[in-house]
Order: sequence, then structure tokens, then C-alpha cells
Amino acid sequence: MPLPTYDPADYPAQLAAKAAHFEQNFAGFGVTNVAVHASEPLHYRMRAEFGIWHDGDKLDYTMSDPENPKQKILFDTFPPAAESICAIMPRLRERLIPNDALRSRLFQVDFLATLSGELLITLIYHRKLDEAWEAAARELAAELNVKLIGRSRGQKVVLERDWVLEAFELNGRQLKYQQVEGSFTQPNAGINRQMLAWACQQATSLGGNLVELYCGNGNFTMALAPLFDRVLATEVSKTSVHAAQYNMAANGIDNIQLARMSAEEFSAALAGREQFQRLKDIDLDAFRHGTLFVDPPRAGLDDATVELARDFDRILYISCNQETLRNNVAALHDTHRIASAAVFDQFPYTHHLECGVLLVRRAA
Repeated sequence: MPLPTYDPADYPAQLAAKAAHFEQNFAGFGVTNVAVHASEPLHYRMRAEFGIWHDGDKLDYTMSDPENPKQKILFDTFPPAAESICAIMPRLRERLIPNDALRSRLFQVDFLATLSGELLITLIYHRKLDEAWEAAARELAAELNVKLIGRSRGQKVVLERDWVLEAFELNGRQLKYQQVEGSFTQPNAGINRQMLAWACQQATSLGGNLVELYCGNGNFTMALAPLFDRVLATEVSKTSVHAAQYNMAANGIDNIQLARMSAEEFSAALAGREQFQRLKDIDLDAFRHGTLFVDPPRAGLDDATVELARDFDRILYISCNQETLRNNVAALHDTHRIASAAVFDQFPYTHHLECGVLLVRRAA
């Protein structure tokens, strides 16, 4: 079975239909003239995960048929993947095929690319990795000029480092981000830059202090921080918190206070229901009623966080699920209105659409 069709000629109509659906979905909240941010039609994905199919002396990359997950699709290249990934795929396969130390019981290959030119490859196995594998893997990494990791059950072999350094220009600033293997990063780097630019545009005239929930590695935090006096950012993942701390130093930003905690915990702390040692040196009162930034998981904001958001004068909300975004906006509709809306096409040729809204408190 062949890959799905990725035809740039079809892309504008597909994006227009998705944007029209969003505008219709939010028309009841007064949304019109939605800003539409298009992706590159090909080579837009900076992350890709492929299965490996063994057939005698052959190796093939595989993925599951979206309509029939048990059906495997075999392919040589993947047009949505970044050009650096597409270029390395055949070279990697050619070197894996004759090398039993690298090939034996390999079942998955993950790629993580950057706009800055770094590339990390993770080889995943159904066997324990030994010294022979490590020696062969070091030769492979040097030959391909990539970062390389080996994984098997309960085992992770990092040959140099398990992260790449992303770097790009935004509004005259050069931003740097540590992106760790296995942690969340925005998959479409071009769209990510557009989301950051849109968020900064909305925040330019807001001022005051900012609270950010679900900050991850600080993707939005590093872009937004210079526009506010102080920033309080929270994230539950230890790996992401460490990456955010690295990124604060790498970008020379000193007005961010970072707390490792969930949105639910922070909601309880700000409401005075609970006290946390992690917040003992932070003056929470200074962050009340200013601006809240959220980029939550697909489930959206839980009820407690919606109530937390209600106390802020402005809410910048990035969502990967317009249905949960709509539910959250509806819950806040009595206190906040949508002042600006945009859509960002992270995943061309799919029904998925990233959304952004700026909510502002209604006049008394």
C-alpha cells in the first residue's frame, strides 16, 4: 500500500476548508477575519518516527495505514519530513543493512531535526545493546555526522548527548532551545515560528506580569519574557524543566521564575487551597490579574484551571484541539471575550489545526 498523497497543489484548498470550519465553529463568539498561517506544503516535520520492516536482506521504513492501523505501508522517503531527514533516510538504511551489530532486531527509528542543522537519530531494538553495538554506532554517527542514541527495554545508550540545539531568528532576536530526545517539541518548526510571532504580537502592548502554565522547554516563554516585567512559568515534566532552565541561560533571560508543578497544583496554590514549598520564595500576589498564557494538552483546561483563568484580565491561549478550546472559551464567555484569533496549520493534509485566541476581560 502506498503512502497517503501529499500534493502541494491540493494544499491551499485543504487549508481554506479547515480555516472556514474554525471560523464557523467560533462564530457564536463573534470571531471573524481569522488570521490563517500556512505551513510549507512539504518538508515541514522536524520529528518523525518510523517502524523498520525486515525481509531477508532488505530493510524498509514503515508506518501504519491511518485507515487500517494493522496494515503496514513500506516506503523509501517521507515528503512531510524535513529535508535533512529525507536526505539521511537512504544513507542510514544503506549502512544498517550490511551491519549485523546495528541491524539485528532493530524495529524503530526516530528522527529529530532542527532549523539550525543538527540531527539526532534514535535506533530502538528488541534486544540488549552491547559493546559491539556501541562501537558500530559510534562509527555510524561519525560517518553520518549526526547525534545517535540506542534504546532497548530498560536501556538507553547516549553516544554524545541526548538533545539537539535549535536556533532561529524571531523579531530581531536569535533564540536558542535545547530540545531533548523523547520530550515534546513543536513538530512543525516553520509554524512554530509563526505561532511565536503571533503570540508576541498580541502581547506587545499588554505589559505587567505573565503566568504561563504547561511551559514545556520554554518554547513560548523565551519569546514572550522580554515583553513582560516578570514571568512565572510552571511545568510538571522534570526533563522539560531542566531544558527550560538551560534555555533561560542560553538566551540570557533573567526575569523568569520557574516552578515544577502541574496546572492543577498551581491553581490550588493561587486560590489559597494549598501551599507548596516550591513556591515559598515567589510572591504569588504579584502575578494575579495580569496575563495568563496556556498551551495545554489536547484535553484542554480542567475546571479548576478555567476558574483560575477567570481571575486574569488577559488570556493568551494556544490549542491543538479546537473542540476543547471551544468548550473552555464557552466556560469563560461570561467574563472574557475573544479579541483576536488565528489558526496555524501544524499538520497539513490532516484535519488537525492549531488555534490561538486572545481573551480579554469584558468591561464591567
